[in-house]
Amino acid sequence: MESRPKIDSDDILKVENLTVAFGEFKALDDLTFSVARGELRVVIGPNGAGKSTLLDVITGKTRPRSGKVWFQPAQRPRIDVTRLPVQEIACLGVGRKFQTPNVFKELTVLDNLRLALNCARGVTATLLAPFRLDGGMRVDEILRTVGMEPKAYRKAGTLAHGEKQWLEIGMVMAQQPELLLIDEPVAGMTPRDSERTGELLMAMSQRHTLLVIEHDMTFVRQIAAKVTVLDAGQILCEGSVQEVQNDPRVIEVYLGQDREEYAPDRVKSEESVHSEPEA
Repeated sequence: MESRPKIDSDDILKVENLTVAFGEFKALDDLTFSVARGELRVVIGPNGAGKSTLLDVITGKTRPRSGKVWFQPAQRPRIDVTRLPVQEIACLGVGRKFQTPNVFKELTVLDNLRLALNCARGVTATLLAPFRLDGGMRVDEILRTVGMEPKAYRKAGTLAHGEKQWLEIGMVMAQQPELLLIDEPVAGMTPRDSERTGELLMAMSQRHTLLVIEHDMTFVRQIAAKVTVLDAGQILCEGSVQEVQNDPRVIEVYLGQDREEYAPDRVKSEESVHSEPEA
């Protein structure tokens, strides 16, 4: 029988010696990584660090060259998902929110959520699920959670960018995943919408495990208890936001990318001290 790694009983996800290569380029390089059940983990890193590739492997979109991804559903044996199809991984309890909103623009907010309900397979079951008591109650609860009750009967295509993001987050919630993978949820948002999204994700973390990919450090500081920094397909460091921001390796990586918004507060403050006064 295939040996299985010792996994902490609290881990919902364990990535073990994962390598993904595209030709000679290694997007992930012998990566080992874990997420505890009930955790809200944020993963950051410069462009090309392997963040989206990690989500692609977890959800079955990309096959690794080597390594395993162990998913531990509640009340079921853990399973290596690296060779499973996308649909089967989703049915196990892994949901994904992509960076660009993907909603049914011609349908109402309410109908988008009804279609996303996790229910028994089959045409009849799918059509009737929203009208069952538990299905209707779940949709109402999600509408309240994402703050879309006043716009339940608006077509999704008429929503603002931030509202579409919240709707899609609600659609992922409707599938009742145990693990939610969320890719850059505040990209293109106003500061106010970004803050509202942070509040939403923190509320969701009371019932789901969240793995969030993000660039915006203001947003990361709002939501993260633990941050993992990827670089060149490997973990550069892990820790609290403060620990990560003060790590010299992280400072070097982000300054090398010339991305001021990534730069830790310490670096920004040093730059302001040494900058020339305005004329």
